[in-house]
Amino acid sequence: MQYLWATLGLICVALAVIGVVLPLLPTVPFLLLAAFFFARSSSRLHNWLITHRTFGPMIIDWQSSGAIRASAKKAATVSIAAVFGISVLISVPGYVLAIQAVVLGAVLTFIWTRPNG
Repeated sequence: MQYLWATLGLICVALAVIGVVLPLLPTVPFLLLAAFFFARSSSRLHNWLITHRTFGPMIIDWQSSGAIRASAKKAATVSIAAVFGISVLISVPGYVLAIQAVVLGAVLTFIWTRPNG
């Protein structure tokens, strides 16, 4: 079971890294999942992730107080606006835009109602 948890953690880290450059793929949720999986599989991998210069502070903020840093909130907002704007520019059907508006609006509401890290 330990290898399964470690594998899932590594997959989540890979998805988080991809999410840094792809606006639709969230980074922090995958990092939180990776921390969860690593905590159950490898203290070495867990400590690496928690002490990582870039990713560690986001995980610690969330674990300690459910907080998201203001810079991450702003980056998420810009990414979401860009994705929605691109959808409008390429003339995505209205019902798809409506679904996007509801889902992305809910995501933004969740993000902006978390305390600042």
